[in-house]
Amino acid sequence: MADFVRFAIYYLPSGALAERGAAWLGWNLDRGAPVAHAGPESVSRDVITAVTDRPRRYGFHATLKPPFRLAQGHALADLDAACRALAAVLPVATASGLEVTRLGRFLALTPAGTGAEIGDVAARIVSDLDAFRAPPTEAELDRRRAAGLSPRQEAVLARWGYPYVSEEFRFHMTLTGPLEPAEIDDLHPRLSAHFEPVLPRPFQLDEIALLGEQEGGGFRCLHRYAVTG
Repeated sequence: MADFVRFAIYYLPSGALAERGAAWLGWNLDRGAPVAHAGPESVSRDVITAVTDRPRRYGFHATLKPPFRLAQGHALADLDAACRALAAVLPVATASGLEVTRLGRFLALTPAGTGAEIGDVAARIVSDLDAFRAPPTEAELDRRRAAGLSPRQEAVLARWGYPYVSEEFRFHMTLTGPLEPAEIDDLHPRLSAHFEPVLPRPFQLDEIALLGEQEGGGFRCLHRYAVTG
């Protein structure tokens, strides 16, 4: 555990989608190391590097339980065992597919349709593993509040240590940092065409993963667990 400062539960894709996402962001989560950028031929390497700077250290993923420090009295082995047991009873969640969409000032892959089944699975992961989460510090809470939270998001933050879980959750795989409107208009069709050949239809959340944030920066996958409930 000394090599990791925080942990998180993510959905990680596999196969061609994982490879394309890792190359776009420039970070391989399975190795916890940078990789060469690759994207649409019409987008320069400098632009890719700039627009992916913010999400790069988190890698190509969808957050299910946001990063947290391990609570006192728990070890990584305990968290691993709890994740394994939870995956064995979680149902596979399905959506009709994934698509590149605009989320505020960001571009991300999101489920086509409501994604309600995925939201239910994420809510259970947040609650069932909450005993492993150390309470956030005041500095961490202040950073969350700096985004400008609604009263409900403030209540969610107080309960779960993060404002975008429970009914505030939306499954997404971040592709960019914050962009200007003109940048979104330019990149959206290019990224849609770039990812279209590798997008699953239907999409199934049939696996969860435990990740650790390395002391030197960047997340790395520690274990993947098949969802078999």
